[in-house]
Amino acid sequence: MLNNLLATRLAYWLGFVVSFGLVALALVIQTRYQLEPCPLCISQRIVFMVIGVLFLAAAIQNSSKVFFVKAYALLQMLAALGGAGVAIRHWWLQVHKDEMLVDCGVGFDYMFENFPLQKALTLVFKGTGDCAAIDWTFLGFSIPQLALISFVGFVVYAALVAKARLKS
Repeated sequence: MLNNLLATRLAYWLGFVVSFGLVALALVIQTRYQLEPCPLCISQRIVFMVIGVLFLAAAIQNSSKVFFVKAYALLQMLAALGGAGVAIRHWWLQVHKDEMLVDCGVGFDYMFENFPLQKALTLVFKGTGDCAAIDWTFLGFSIPQLALISFVGFVVYAALVAKARLKS
């Protein structure tokens, strides 16, 4: 029964809704607890939106051709793996915050407005004191840990959807 659901267009719509739902949840947490997102938090949100757009495109096209099923799965999985990399870097900064010289640094907007893209991206992934702070947890997991679980979940989900669609 699960394979039948994963082989339908609904599986792509579900991926779209969940990915943008996670971004909406992040915004709710941010406003409810008056948190200021760090550059890595914002980067993870952007990756969730990219994943969502890829699921949306797959749902709209709804192709059963092998090339498109595999291409969408590959793009979704690569995006999720990229997001997992950002989440791991964020988590690493939190774990090693005592070893770092904590400095809040410049904001995300300032970086992209005043630096070339390559320099701005370098600064984003370098992390700041804000990135090392653990301001909110759920069941003992910090935001980047929860994001990492979600990204890994998207990798598995994209693979399962592709496998089910290719079998049908």
